[in-house]
Amino acid sequence: MKQAIVARTDIGMGQGKLAAQVAHASLRAYEDTDATAQREWKGEGGKKIVLKGESESQLQELADLARREGLPYSLVRDAGHTQLEPGTVTALAVGPGPENIVDKVTGDLSLF
Repeated sequence: MKQAIVARTDIGMGQGKLAAQVAHASLRAYEDTDATAQREWKGEGGKKIVLKGESESQLQELADLARREGLPYSLVRDAGHTQLEPGTVTALAVGPGPENIVDKVTGDLSLF
């Protein structure tokens, strides 16, 4: 079991903003996961990785693929209070779910 969080690299988020967006995505996807998968993922240490995303369209495509694979996911849109325009897509969490299925969605991306 693992979770992959894809954060955009093309919008110039500061490190703190990036960390907050990754956390939002991770928590929201976890909350959409069924209780059995939540327990299994937490019991295995809550494995997660952060990956580089290059555009909003890429994150949208990955979200569609996650949905088709039956994985929980969360696409985060910024509220626009600080660095970004309201509604800017910043991050996507995929999973937690079986590692091999999460990798089908995000396995070609580079580590952040």
